[in-house]
Amino acid sequence: MHFHAHPYACAGGDSAPGGGGRRFYRHFGRPGGRTRMFDQGDLRFVILKLISEKPSHGYEIIKGIEDRLGGAYAPSPGVIYPTLTLLEELGLIRVQETEGPRKLYGITEEGRASLDDNRATVEAIFARMAEINARHGGGPAPQILRAMENLKTALRLRLAQGPLSAEENTAIANILDDAARAVEAK
Repeated sequence: MHFHAHPYACAGGDSAPGGGGRRFYRHFGRPGGRTRMFDQGDLRFVILKLISEKPSHGYEIIKGIEDRLGGAYAPSPGVIYPTLTLLEELGLIRVQETEGPRKLYGITEEGRASLDDNRATVEAIFARMAEINARHGGGPAPQILRAMENLKTALRLRLAQGPLSAEENTAIANILDDAARAVEAK
């Protein structure tokens, strides 16, 4: 069993482009089983399509998928990087430049041909992603939820260190009040 920081962050297995059925799992968090956002092969098409739109690093692909799904899902690096390696081995993408450990991936002619050959499938996947974005895009942004949790954790950890002095209480209260006023002003 494995765990992810995001509740929908399991993409599961993936097969070669064009293989397997094309279905999105719509029942996130269903009891008794692992939840997958993409069916077999779909994630490869998503990555290939995103790279066809703009050469990207792995992190940019993760963020691109998360953005297109309205924060409902962010694939883990453990899913993205092996898929990038496989797409490269299949000749569908290539490294355009390397900055230290970061690789910028671009699509090859074979990759464009694969997207063209599977256009209906790719369009269906992205239509489902847009549908999920519409459903989940209206909720709080993932980065705001993360920041809220970070604040709660920082307060909990600081309070667990022992009693605060009167000056520390006032300083922390002022910081929180200033943050509340800044949020209200937005």
